[in-house]
Amino acid sequence: MRQHGSVSEPIDALTELVGTGDVVVLSGAGLSTESGIPDYRGPSGVARRHTPMTYQTFTGDPDARRRYWARSHLGWRTIARAAPNAGHRAVADLERAGVVTGIVTQNVDGLHQAGGARSVVELHGNLDRVVCLGCGAAGPREELDGRLRAANPEFAGRALAVNPDGDVELGDDDVARFRTVDCAGCAGGMLKPDVVFFGETVPPGRVRDCFELVERARLLLVLGSSLTVMSGRRFVIRADRLGIPVAIVNQGPTRSDGCATLTVDAPLGTVLPELVRRVGATACLPGR
Repeated sequence: MRQHGSVSEPIDALTELVGTGDVVVLSGAGLSTESGIPDYRGPSGVARRHTPMTYQTFTGDPDARRRYWARSHLGWRTIARAAPNAGHRAVADLERAGVVTGIVTQNVDGLHQAGGARSVVELHGNLDRVVCLGCGAAGPREELDGRLRAANPEFAGRALAVNPDGDVELGDDDVARFRTVDCAGCAGGMLKPDVVFFGETVPPGRVRDCFELVERARLLLVLGSSLTVMSGRRFVIRADRLGIPVAIVNQGPTRSDGCATLTVDAPLGTVLPELVRRVGATACLPGR
């Protein structure tokens, strides 16, 4: 049953589920909304006016690739400036206390690590890294940002809207003036953010690591995900099949509410710090 309104009673139930440890977290875009990064489907969600970039289009269409980099050049700055919020810090507190044993995140913003978490599997990669599809070299996004600024000294595009993956809505005139750059280490190597695009598969080893985390868990705790996309929902399905309880904290319904032991409809920035406080009454949690 999904809990609305006052969250005190459902947090009691959540504390009982989480407090005995061996918890694996599966997080989605809703965890980062309080850091200023909107999600697609929650209360702060933004409606795309264009189809998300696919791997096939990115690699096969130079014009589409230029549109992507022009938009992402602006959007990455928003992601890079974002700071971890109380929800990220609470997850890190639970990890340091030994309650959370692993974190699988669908987010590409790096805010779990910035908030102090360590055992994080980035299912869809991280916008902070860039990889060359030619030679395989990887490098920091900050370095690419400097090269793109140098190649576009008069670029003054203004983002009309920012999406959770760092993409933005940008005017056609701004896109047309934008110049892309290739890999600095090989001749003409195509650069791509180190994230999984639509139409691209998550590396099998990464998926295997996530399944192993879930299968060893006593509880799967879903935070801020509507579980609409199978990429994340498959871990809930696996937990359910193995009889591992699933608790979901999200604003709005999810696609897996029916198999959850507990669902809490409330802001994560409210629920998670309170969960830390209550679990801390019976466990050795760090103070904040």
